[in-house]
Amino acid sequence: TLEITETESLIIQGIMRIKNSIFIICVTLLLCSCDKNRVFDEYKSFDGTWNKDSIASFEFEQQDTTSLYNMFINIRNNNDYPYNNIFLIVEMLEPGNERAKVDTLEYQMAYPDGTLMGEGFTDVKESKLWYKENQRFPVQGTYKVNIQQAVREADKIPGVEELPGIIDVGLRIESTEE
Repeated sequence: TLEITETESLIIQGIMRIKNSIFIICVTLLLCSCDKNRVFDEYKSFDGTWNKDSIASFEFEQQDTTSLYNMFINIRNNNDYPYNNIFLIVEMLEPGNERAKVDTLEYQMAYPDGTLMGEGFTDVKESKLWYKENQRFPVQGTYKVNIQQAVREADKIPGVEELPGIIDVGLRIESTEE
């Protein structure tokens, strides 16, 4: 039989601790380095249905008035989402300004065969949708962004009351500087 002395056992334990520490450090560095441009990233949950009167509101502090940023709307949806596209009304309020900048946006959410677009290996897909490119925030302070769904069925005037298949809606801001 093979016998290990107490000294050899301590050496093996030390080597295992070093290997575990190196692994933890590598994973931490990998996770931190992947998202270095992120300035703001937050989600609001809708539990699978987004009511037309429900607004996803986000507030963020901005002190830098000179740098440029890219802004994205992130949608997490599942196979219950029945449409090829999504319409959103997005308003952004600057600090000290009561007038909002309002955009009506349309995004493609599915391929012609009905397969959902977006990233993900399960039935949940995440779509990172461009909102504003090279955006400068001219005023320091708290900005507010409101996102509301405005989907309508073909040849119908009223909007879809309950939009199925929407799990989360998010706002992401990234620095354009490396």
